[in-house]
Order: sequence, then structure tokens, then C-alpha cells
Amino acid sequence: MSDGPVGGQRKIRVAVIFGGRSTEHGVSALSASSVLAALAGSDEIEVVPVGITRRGQWMLTSGDPKELAQSGREMPEVLTGTEVVLPADAQTRGLLAVRPEEGVAALSDVDVVFPVLHGAYGEDGTIQGLLEMADIPYVGAGVLASAVAMDKEYAKKLLAAEGLPSGPYAVLRPHEKTLSESERERLGLSAFVKPARGGSSIGISRITDWSELETAIATARAVDPKVLVEAAIIGREIECGVLEGEDGGPPEASLPSEIRVVGSRQGWYDFDTKYLDDATEFDIPPNLPADLIAEIRETACRAFTALDGAGLARVDFFLTSENELIVNEINTLPGFTPISQFPKMWEATGLPYPALVARLVRTALRRGTGLR
Repeated sequence: MSDGPVGGQRKIRVAVIFGGRSTEHGVSALSASSVLAALAGSDEIEVVPVGITRRGQWMLTSGDPKELAQSGREMPEVLTGTEVVLPADAQTRGLLAVRPEEGVAALSDVDVVFPVLHGAYGEDGTIQGLLEMADIPYVGAGVLASAVAMDKEYAKKLLAAEGLPSGPYAVLRPHEKTLSESERERLGLSAFVKPARGGSSIGISRITDWSELETAIATARAVDPKVLVEAAIIGREIECGVLEGEDGGPPEASLPSEIRVVGSRQGWYDFDTKYLDDATEFDIPPNLPADLIAEIRETACRAFTALDGAGLARVDFFLTSENELIVNEINTLPGFTPISQFPKMWEATGLPYPALVARLVRTALRRGTGLR
């Protein structure tokens, strides 16, 4: 093993891992293009770009952000590279290249992993568990927080335990076909039907009549066998970024952002609206009283702590006409795409994109692995 990044002996080696097996593969690759571009100009960091194909193969790629750019309405995809593996071996702490003609060979030590992975097998505690086994520090939440935040049912339960409000919902487990009449009456219409463990609005349907429920459940189950049905909440959509405090201090919140869907796509913030259509406008900060903005930031930090967050998160809210703040969900690995609000909120708060990425790497190095 080579010397670590101490005393200027060498740069910090950061493995940026992206793509993956989830339905959010393309969004992950798009996020990675921005992260790779931000790290490329660093004098302190050496990037090891690792893409995971949709089938789960780990590939050492060129790391060229242009290869991961969006082309029209086509999302980028990881296809080729040198196959690598990351052993769950605390003595290895690095990637091994797999070459059919040569066998397995050590590629490089890794000091920090930046898992720019959205959805299952990346944002849900699975890769975090692998990295804990391998004793490699990583950006973002640990195993528990990642798993809980990904599962919207259990995230809501932990938020409720801390006295943080979320909207009415019902859970359909794999053996349950539909909602009972009493559940339909409790939730009312309109409602949203979504995968319990998904993101980027993939697999979500809005229903305005119960005759649409079965189709919506099937759409959600194409992503996840466990489904949530949530009562629609009428209100403004607000997001707020949270970072783990520097030197282990309390979490810090960014200025919030308000999302407004405009034009012919006025309605809800679905996948096409987020990534394919020019149909959204954002206000950072929202046009709200200063005390309400302070409440949003404080509540975002409370939600982060309630789920045992680490590194970073984005907390999504609804703000009702009575100025009641309702937590919608928490994303432990928010988007880093060119239109993503997490980096934009921090830039408006005084932390530009390159400095934000560098801070996340420093936080991961300081925190390390294991119980903490």
C-alpha cells in the first residue's frame, strides 16, 4: 500500500462511483459528470472514475464529464471501461483491475469514495455497507440513515417519533393488492402512488379517481414491490440542503429553494419536468418572511438528525396556505446535475460547487468508518 495523503506525499485519491443498477442510472451518470468536472481542477484530489453498468459491472472509465452529458432527451449510460472490483477487505483499501488475460491486479489505493449513486444499490445502505467492510471512508450518510431515508415508510415513522409532521399515507406490502375502503376514505383524492424505495419521480402516478389505483400500483411495482399511497398536499414545494457540521459540529442548513412548475406542464414535479422539459423555475430563497425561512432551515436540520444523517442531505417540504411546514422526504444523496437544487442552494448560501464537493470529501476523511 502506498503512502496516504499526509504531509503532501500525494493527492487524496477519490473514487467517484456512478451509474448503477437502479432505475436512476441515467440521473446518477448526469450527476457524476458535474462532480467529475468540479474535482478535475483540484490540486489536492486525484479522481478515480468508476461507472457501474445497469447489469452491475464495475468499470474504470475515462472520467471525461463530456461522455456523461445529456444528449437531448437521452440520459447518459455507463457502457464500457476496464472491469474492476472493490473487495470487502480492510487490508486492501483499493480497486483491483480484472483483466481476462492477466487475472486480477492491484489498481490503486482509494482514500475516499464519493458514491454518486441514486436509488437502489447505492443510496439505500448497500454500497455503504460494502465500504464499511472495506474500511474506506465515503461521502454521505451511513448504512442506517441511507436505508431508512430510502424507505419512505420508515423515514416517516422516524420523523413522527421526533415530532416532525408528514402527510397521511398508507403502505401496500407485496402481498397486498389494493387499499381498503377505509384507507381510501382516510386518504381521499387526489393521491400519489409511488414506489416506497425510489427516487427522481420514477414510477409515481397522481390519481384523481380510485378507478386509476390499480394501474398506478402496477406502475409503482415495476420499480418496487412495496408501494406507498400518499394523500396529496396542497402547498408550495420547498427544498433545503443540509451539510454535516465541520469538525463534527451540528448540521448546517442552506438557504431554501422554492420549486415552481410553469407553462403547459403546470401540475406536479415529475421525471420529465425535472430532467427533460424546461418547465420549472426556482426561487432561492423563496419569497417568504425571514422567520419562516429560519424555521425551514431549523426543521431541515432536525429531520437530518432524526434520521442520523451524515455528510449531506436534501430535505423536501410542503408549505401549506396556513404556513404549516410538512416534511415530504429526505434524500441522503441529492442530485448534483446541472439543474439540481442542492448545489445551487449552497452556492446561494456562499459555498460554490467546487468548494462544496471539496468539503464533502474532507468531511468523509475526518469521519472515517466504523462506529462514530
